Amino acid sequence: MEIAYILAAFVGGMGAMLLRLPPLVGFLVAGFALNFLGYSLTPTLETLANLGVTLLLFTIGLKLNIRTLLRGEVWAGATLHMVASSGLLILLLSLFKFTGIALLQESGWRTLLLLSFALSFSSTVFAVKILEERSESRSFYGRLAIGVLIMQDIFAVLFLTASTGSIPSPWALLLFLLLPAAPLLRSLLDRVGHGEMQILYGILLALVLGYGLFDALGVKGDLGALIIGMLLAPHAASHHLARSLFHLKELFLVGFFLSIGLLALPTWELMGLSLLLLFLVPVKSILFLLIFSGFRLRSRTSALATLSLSNYSEFGLIVAALAVAQGWFAPEWLVVLSLTVAISFVLASPLNSASEAVYHWLDRFLPTWPSERLHPADRPIEIGDAQAVVMGMGKIGRGAYQRLQDEYGLRVLGIDNDEAKVARLRADGYEVIAGDAVDSDFWEKMITCAQVRTILLAMPSHHGNLYALEQLRHRAFPGKIAAIVEYPEEIPILRENGADVVFHVYEEAGLGLADSAAEVAGLRG
Repeated sequence: MEIAYILAAFVGGMGAMLLRLPPLVGFLVAGFALNFLGYSLTPTLETLANLGVTLLLFTIGLKLNIRTLLRGEVWAGATLHMVASSGLLILLLSLFKFTGIALLQESGWRTLLLLSFALSFSSTVFAVKILEERSESRSFYGRLAIGVLIMQDIFAVLFLTASTGSIPSPWALLLFLLLPAAPLLRSLLDRVGHGEMQILYGILLALVLGYGLFDALGVKGDLGALIIGMLLAPHAASHHLARSLFHLKELFLVGFFLSIGLLALPTWELMGLSLLLLFLVPVKSILFLLIFSGFRLRSRTSALATLSLSNYSEFGLIVAALAVAQGWFAPEWLVVLSLTVAISFVLASPLNSASEAVYHWLDRFLPTWPSERLHPADRPIEIGDAQAVVMGMGKIGRGAYQRLQDEYGLRVLGIDNDEAKVARLRADGYEVIAGDAVDSDFWEKMITCAQVRTILLAMPSHHGNLYALEQLRHRAFPGKIAAIVEYPEEIPILRENGADVVFHVYEEAGLGLADSAAEVAGLRG
């Protein structure tokens, strides 16, 4: 690979971080800069980009409960939005013909229909990347957004199958045998342990059993990776496997964002058309807000899920490439959609970074449902008579819960945003409820309980712990707050924001190990 690609990606990513933007914005800009300098998309970079997308969908599957797709707000919401947005967008695109742009004036009804269909999709890669950066992929609104995106992926598979005229191989029916084979796949996850064998097993499942097998049988390979991940999701180690693949997936996705900018360099007229198409994004967003609200979701849930979906999808590029190959599109549309998708990412990144502020602004205009009429999964959380609250019921959170309960006799409540984990912990006898730690409405409900004496922030996300501290400080929580950090430089930040005590997980583990060793060796008096 050209050294210039690596250098441009690093410089672009650092520049975005200095401007307090997500690094992916810098990667997109770097791709356009390389394109302007005469570089083009190479087979190596394209391969890395495809690997990144496949691993991304595999890790989504590892975190996804299949029951999420069966919820009305997911499957019906996605279907309603697809139909409504496609119909509305084709009407608006027809009106855009009067702008005088030649490419639009020359477009027939089939071109406009395909365009409206392509523009109705939102980007799975972008949305999941944003949710993971904020550690909110398991929040209620995050699961809602991901569920809608997966439904859109299913629509995409159906479209590609119908438009190319190629149907899956009859042998594709054998893929249903993966369902009874799922326990074997999960048992192997136990046997491979951790480290390089676990990562290699994940790669094998995602690229060979997922992408390779499905693609060979005429089914979209990326969908195969997603399905294989979903089959492993019930296993307790699936979350650890997702974390093991995290950095590898992130590295490959740099290639994806670079490749968007390298696809084409537009003329001024085509750039103007791209900017015109960007004015249609709010239309998609308003439809999402109305549909989500119709399912009696809180305004915050509707707003944040909508922000995650307020962009165009890389699927639009697939539609354009297919349409050009079939002779339905002028080749210039591929250039237009490449630029439109990239700019939608650039605009959506800061918007999602300021999602809470945007939500509070939108809240004045959104309908509000009474608590008793809200969607059952979106109602306020009752704290009960808890004296201590543990936010984040991972290994550290569970240990803290047991210690507070057994050693200090406190009534403890655990809170976690993973509903599957909550169900398992309840079965084991824990007093635990599902809740979103970065939900401002949740914090307002929780701190009204005066008997809560201490809150332990044991979430793995520094962003989540910091946000919780800001909410507690803003509401003058009178109790004591303890928090954990993974990196030493995060300690002063949490202390400045109101944490009474901060523990560095690795340092404290080292101290505990040394004390235990000294005790068994008879070195302590």
